[in-house]
Amino acid sequence: MTYLLILAIIGLAIMVVVSLVRGIIAFLQSSRLEVDNPEEAERVGRLQLKQNQMMFARIKYQALAVAVVAVLLMISR
Repeated sequence: MTYLLILAIIGLAIMVVVSLVRGIIAFLQSSRLEVDNPEEAERVGRLQLKQNQMMFARIKYQALAVAVVAVLLMISR
């Protein structure tokens, strides 16, 4: 059981990093697009929506990881 929880924590940590990187990439793309082509507001809006979705996903995965750590600590006592 403990090994399963540790694997879950590792998987969730990887998902946090992936969503963080995807959010940063969307942020950089939208910032660059705003500067280079201000007339492409629709694409900028989609990138900002993607950025917001990735931020929400990161927070969700972090909360799940904290919950799994709490369960692991309760089991290990």
